[in-house]
Amino acid sequence: MKPIPLYSPKIGNVEKRNVTNCLNEKWISSKGKFIKLFENEFKKFTNIRHCTTTVNGTAALHLCLLALDIKENDEIIVPTFTYIASVNCIKYVGGKPVFVDSDFSTMQISINDIEKKISKKTKAIIVPHLYGYSCDLSKLLKLKKKYNVYLVEDCAEALGSFYKKKHLGNFGDICAFSFFGSKTISTGEGGMVCSNNKFLIRKVINFKGQGLNVTNKKKYYWHNVIGYNYRMTNICASIGYAQIKRISKILKKKKFIFNFYKKNLNSKYVKFPSEVIGLNNCYWLVVIFFQSKKINQIINKTLYKNKIETRPTFYPIHTMPMYKKKNNFKNAIQLNNLGLCLPSYPDLENKQLKKICKIINDYFKKFK
Repeated sequence: MKPIPLYSPKIGNVEKRNVTNCLNEKWISSKGKFIKLFENEFKKFTNIRHCTTTVNGTAALHLCLLALDIKENDEIIVPTFTYIASVNCIKYVGGKPVFVDSDFSTMQISINDIEKKISKKTKAIIVPHLYGYSCDLSKLLKLKKKYNVYLVEDCAEALGSFYKKKHLGNFGDICAFSFFGSKTISTGEGGMVCSNNKFLIRKVINFKGQGLNVTNKKKYYWHNVIGYNYRMTNICASIGYAQIKRISKILKKKKFIFNFYKKNLNSKYVKFPSEVIGLNNCYWLVVIFFQSKKINQIINKTLYKNKIETRPTFYPIHTMPMYKKKNNFKNAIQLNNLGLCLPSYPDLENKQLKKICKIINDYFKKFK
C-alpha cells in the first residue's frame, strides 16, 4: 500500500479551471474577480458580516491585533498549548503574551485560568479553536463582558465548526482563518480576517495593502499608516472559491473519518477529546490520546514504519527558548505527551482507515 500522508488537499477540476482563467486573463496578483467572489462566498458560509482575504493565517492574526490597536506592553492572554502563530502575532505588535493552561478533556483554553491571570493591563484574549473544537464560549463571553477586553478568535483550524448553530468567529470582536495546504479548504497559502464590526475590517484592509488610504480617491499613492503587503493573490482566491463552494461535501467526509476512528479504535486504551455542549465540530484533524507518553511514542514509531504519517499535538509554547517560562502548565504538558494526530484528509479510503486502526489496536492485544 502506498504511503498515507497526514493531510492532502482535495483539488478538483474546478480549481484547475479557475487558475487557468486567472492565467488567461492575466489577473494573477492581488486584483481580480476571484478575490471578491471568495470573500462573498466565505461570508455566506460563516454568516460573518465582513471578510477580507490575506496572504496567510499568521498575517491574518497580526492584522487582527493591529486593527484592535494592541500596543507595546499590552497584555494578551493566550493558551500555551497552541500553534506558535497564536503567540508570535502578539510579539509582532509589541504586546506581552500571558500564558494560561488548557482544559485537558477538551484541549481548549481554560476559562478558570483566564480569570486567574486577567489584570488591568489585559487588553485582549486570543482563543484558538484547536483541531476544530471549542471552549465553552457562553462562559467566555461573560468573562469578556465582565473585564471589558477584546476577544480574538483564532479559527485557523475551525472552518466548518459551529457553536449553538453560529459559526465560530461570530463570537469575538475579530477572527482569523487559515487556508494552508493542510486546512479544511486550502489556497496553498492564504488566510481571511472576519468581523461583524465593519470599522475593524476597514482598518485591516488599510493595513494589509501597504497602508494605502483607499478612501482618498484623489491621491492614489497616499499612505496614512505603516502597512504590510499581506494581500492574497487572485490565483489563490480562485482555488479558495472553488473549495468553499463544495465545503459541505468535504465536511461530511471528515465527520465520516472521525466517526470511523471512534468506532473502530479500542476505546479501552484510546481516548478522544470531549466536546462542549452545543458544538458541531468540523474535525479538522483527528486527535487521540493514550495512557502514557511511552505508548504514544511506540505507536507513533510503528505507524511511521508502516508509512503512515502522524503529527504530535502542539508543544506548549512556554517550553520553547524564546518564550521560556518556569510555570508548570500541567494540562498543556500532558496534552502534548499523550496526544497524537492521525491522517484526516477527505480522500482517505476505508481500507487505509482500517489499516491505521488495525496497527493501533494490534499493539493493545498483548494487554488482554
